Amino acid sequence: MQAYKRSAFTMLEVIFVIMILGIVTSIGSQIIVKVYENYIIQRAMHRTSIKTETTATQLANRLSFSIPGTIIGRIDDANFDDLESIPAGTTDRNILEWIGYDSDGFNASFSDDPRNPAWSGYADVTASSIDSLSTPGSKLGNEDTLIKNLSDSQLSDSAILFPDTYTAHHVGYSETNRSDAGIHPVSGSSSDTALTLDSSTTAPHRTIKEHYKLTWTAYAVVPTILSKDERIARGFKSDDDLWDLTLYYDYQPWEGETYSDGKHQPLIRNISAFNFMGTGNTVRFKLCQKESIGGEFSVNTCKEKAVIR
Repeated sequence: MQAYKRSAFTMLEVIFVIMILGIVTSIGSQIIVKVYENYIIQRAMHRTSIKTETTATQLANRLSFSIPGTIIGRIDDANFDDLESIPAGTTDRNILEWIGYDSDGFNASFSDDPRNPAWSGYADVTASSIDSLSTPGSKLGNEDTLIKNLSDSQLSDSAILFPDTYTAHHVGYSETNRSDAGIHPVSGSSSDTALTLDSSTTAPHRTIKEHYKLTWTAYAVVPTILSKDERIARGFKSDDDLWDLTLYYDYQPWEGETYSDGKHQPLIRNISAFNFMGTGNTVRFKLCQKESIGGEFSVNTCKEKAVIR
């Protein structure tokens, strides 16, 4: 029988192969770790970008229906300034509040009369009086139904404002100015085209104009600071300054209510900045959100929008 020789790796070659495999494995694992880290960062940035964009768009849409001259910046329930008078760079006004006109009723079309909205925005001055507003082209019965469907309020909780007859200090934001003639509470309607106005306080000073805005709610965007324990529980550093942002609605300042009397819903969590300012008919605001990516690391994304009213 003939024997055959077979060649094999020498010990030295085996050692070289093991070394090369170790180097390749080390490089490969570093690449995988780097790719995963980039993925975590990109995912967090994508999520915060979507959340801030969605929230900023929601705020911009609601602010687009704000009534000019009613937007204020608050320090708390008692102290506020109209937006245009707040000095640039001021940071203590962190609550944004405004009165919004009823865009749903103004733009609505009803099957019983598709030509007329729930409220027309026009007033017949000659047919009106200090306690009754004639508003041709309106369907106030539908307005009452619409408000009831959208809220816990009704037409008798609403109010109207005439242009150039008020400031933010005369629409009911504080106890001292609720008897002024800036805003006119509605007590009901005597027909589809006639609003009954509350004459108990503002009637002697009331000036009827040809155009008006109807409102049944104010809005407030309120940040609530997170406690140290809450920040840690959400994966952030204990000394991070973070807030949750909440929207308040369905309350009437002209009836003596504050935003805490209304309904509320969370807008966005873990915000690191919420700043706003007003110039003329423009409102600008900036919103930033943080997201933890593990350990003490986090990403921060900001969105800024301007609303021209």
